[in-house]
This record gives sequence, structure tokens and C-alpha cells, in this order.
Amino acid sequence: MRRLVNIRPGRSGHIFLGAAPLLLVALAYLVASAARHSVNPTDKILPSPGDMWAAWQRMAMSVDPVTGAVPLIADTLASLTRLGLGIGIATGSTLVLGLVLGLLPIVRATLGPLVAAIAVIPPIAVLPVLFIVMGLGETAKVALIAIGIAPFMVRDLASQVSAIPEEQMVKAQTLGASTWQIALRLALPQAMPKLLKGLRLSLGPAWVFLIAAEAIASDVGLGYRIFLVRRYLAMDVILPYVAWISLLAVMMDVTLAWISRRFFPWDHAKGAE
Repeated sequence: MRRLVNIRPGRSGHIFLGAAPLLLVALAYLVASAARHSVNPTDKILPSPGDMWAAWQRMAMSVDPVTGAVPLIADTLASLTRLGLGIGIATGSTLVLGLVLGLLPIVRATLGPLVAAIAVIPPIAVLPVLFIVMGLGETAKVALIAIGIAPFMVRDLASQVSAIPEEQMVKAQTLGASTWQIALRLALPQAMPKLLKGLRLSLGPAWVFLIAAEAIASDVGLGYRIFLVRRYLAMDVILPYVAWISLLAVMMDVTLAWISRRFFPWDHAKGAE
């Protein structure tokens, strides 16, 4: 008897199964939108594809006479810059702290509780503090992203590094490796793919913190635009912006996955997990 756990779809099966739910959601939206517009042709809650396309053209291809920039391009560049800086700071600090906490028991005993305590603080609750201390500029927004995802990434990476088999540590020391050599030549290569996995998992929260910061204090950005037009119930703008954010997030995730497979193929070998 063939069991469900043993059924593995092929490449075409993966594509079909992955596309089916998306197509069903799109179909359900079209049906619901058509039903609402048949009752109220000016309905704003579920705009028609034509309305969203017109709004997309206006935001992506027309110059704002006030700012002199194309809104979608300006918003995307501003948001990606903030996101890139926040993720970069978080990734760099995670790599250093994760290696140190994972390799050195004395440091783990000293700083481990502090990192664990910071990790349980809701980053959104810290946002007013950041705005008071750092002002309403870019620094506070970038800091929120970094503070929001770094503690979890540090804890995860430190756990992965501390789980390196003791046999490898003993063998490296037997061959005369110093602490620095163990960190750079033994722990670092094994930590990098784990760091990329942690970063992929942190992309979602990073986007949440970015949108929250832009919604509260900003004059450009994807989150700023969404919360700006919501007062007019401009769903024809909001929904395309949400779809654009989702596409950017997927592209970032796919890029990180490709980098991991390209530079650390041994971590993706069958049975590596």
C-alpha cells in the first residue's frame, strides 16, 4: 500500500502544486470583486484588476509633481536601503557574537542571559524609545530592524556553533590550532550556511519592523505609502504595493538560498541535515 509520506512530486508536480493555491486565491478574489462591483460599481474594498493596473501605472510610471520622483521607485529605493542597512548590521553582529558565544563557554555564561533577555523584548515596544533617543531620521528605523532580528539570529548561530562535535574541537587542538584558528578555520565555515538560514527566517520580521517604522515616521517608503493612502481607502494602491513587497521578499529569499547552495553545497547534500 502506497502511503502519502512516500509520494514525492517531480519538478513539474512541484510547479503545479505550488501554483494551484495562488491561482485559487486569485480566482476567489476575482469572483468576490466582480460580485461587489455588480452591486456597487464604485466599490473600493475589492478593486478590479483594471483599477489596480491603472493605479500601478500611476505610481510606477508617473512623476509626482510635488517630489519630482516616481513614487514607486522612490519608495522602493528608500525601503530597500533601510532594510539593507538593518540586515547588514544585524548579520555582521550576529556573525561575531554568535561565534564568540558558541565557542567560548565563559563568554556564553556571561553574555548568554543578556542576549536571551533582549530577545524576548518586543522590538515594536522599543520603537518609541529609539525615536526619542535617535530622532525621527533614518538611524532609528535602521536600528529597529537590526535590534529586531539580531538577538534571535545570535541565539540561533551560537547554538549551532556550540553544537559542533567535540571530536572536531579536540582534533583541531591536537594539531596545534589556536582559538583564533579554531574560530576562523573550523567554526566559521560551518557557521556561514547556518547564518544564511537564520537570515532567511528573519526576512519576514525585518520587513514587519521596516513597515512599522516607516508608517510612524517617514516621508518616503513602501510602508509610508501604504499608510498614507489608507485614509482614502485606496485599496487599488495598497494591494499592488503589498504584492510588490511580497515579490521583493521572495526575490531576497531566493537569492539567499542560491548563495547558500552556490558557496556551501556540502550543507545541502542529501542527509546533511
